[in-house]
Amino acid sequence: MNPDALVRLVAGCVLQYPGDHFHDELPRLRAALAGAPAEPAALLGAFLDHAESLDPIGLCAEYTSTFDTRNRRCLYLTWWVDGDTRRRGLSLVRLKRIYRDFGLEFAGEELPDFLPVALEFAALREEAGTELLQEHRAGLELLRLALTESGFPYGRVLEAVCATLPGPSPETRAEAKALARSGPPQELVGAGSPLEPFEPFGPGIDLPADLPWPTTPERRTA
Repeated sequence: MNPDALVRLVAGCVLQYPGDHFHDELPRLRAALAGAPAEPAALLGAFLDHAESLDPIGLCAEYTSTFDTRNRRCLYLTWWVDGDTRRRGLSLVRLKRIYRDFGLEFAGEELPDFLPVALEFAALREEAGTELLQEHRAGLELLRLALTESGFPYGRVLEAVCATLPGPSPETRAEAKALARSGPPQELVGAGSPLEPFEPFGPGIDLPADLPWPTTPERRTA
C-alpha cells in the first residue's frame, strides 16, 4: 500500500469518535505507521502517545470538546463550503455519486463528507481521493490552523493529513481562504471505473491485516 495511503487510513481511524476500544487498536496503528513517511508518521505517533496517556473517558471527552462548528473545528468537509444551507444537501449527494462512480457504495451511518470517510476513500482510490481532498483543501487547512493555534493535539493529525497533499500548507488563515478561490482541480463525477463495492464503504477490502479497517464510526450518546 502507498505510504500516503497508510497515513490517511491511520488518520481516519483516530479522527473518529474513539469509543471504549480505541486503546486496543493502538498497537496496530503504531505498526501501520512503520510504513508511512517519516514526517507524518512522527506527527501521528505523537498523537498516539498523547491518546495512550489518557483513559478512554478522558480521550472521548477531549474528542467531543475539540470538534464542533461553533468554534470552526468541524470534521464535515462540505460544512466549510456550504455551511448549514440547502446547498450542502446537493454537495452530499454529489459525494455519494463520486464514491459510487469509483466503485465504492457508501453504506456508513455518518454523512459522506465526514473526514474519516473521505480519508478512507483517498487511501483506496488514491488519485481520485487526492483530488477530492484538494477540492476541500481550504477547509482542511482552516481546520488544521484552528486546531494547532488552539493547542489541540488533534492538530498533529490534520498536519499529517495535509502532508499527504501536493504543495506546502498555507501558514495563515488568509492564505488558506485564498485556496477556495481557485476552485476544485477537476470534476470527479463520472471519472471512475466500476469496481467492487465495500462497506462503508463495504466488506472484502484488500487492506493490511494489522489495520482495523473497514470501520463504522461509533455513534456518540448524550
